[in-house]
Amino acid sequence: MRIAISSRSGCGNTTVTRLVSERLGYPMINFTFRQMAKERGVDFWEFCQMAERDYDIDKELDRRQVEMAMAEKNCVLGSRLAIWMLEKADLKVYLTATPETRARRIQKREGGTFDERYSETIRRDMNDSARYMKIYGIDNTTPETVADIVIDTDTKDPEEIASIIVERVEALLGR
Repeated sequence: MRIAISSRSGCGNTTVTRLVSERLGYPMINFTFRQMAKERGVDFWEFCQMAERDYDIDKELDRRQVEMAMAEKNCVLGSRLAIWMLEKADLKVYLTATPETRARRIQKREGGTFDERYSETIRRDMNDSARYMKIYGIDNTTPETVADIVIDTDTKDPEEIASIIVERVEALLGR
């Protein structure tokens, strides 16, 4: 059972992926731009700007994630494009939240002012969407065309969201 979980930044993807992984006892795969930036010794935001000019960065990240997932019989892959890139996923989940909710979550995690985080969130969404369309022809603004489940995370905590996903996995496994 390979599970793919995607979202935009601030929707709780990493936390939910970890919880689902722990509950099911499946390996978690969550290789991110932050990790690639750290590997290369580059500031995260600088790395994001590099990725806007060098599409090989996205391609490497996505390739590595899919390779990691395909090396496992069971896994939970969490990434911005997991539901599109892991074509052989048995369950594809997309998490949503308003930009305001996401900015508040990012502010709580990373600090700064709400206005700064909100502006960064909107800018990152636009840049990411444009890049995914240019590189892969993927429109990440319409996840319902690919996802088996779309979960609004605005009013749900990570535990609730993980429960919804685990229940769906158990149903698919006939448990």
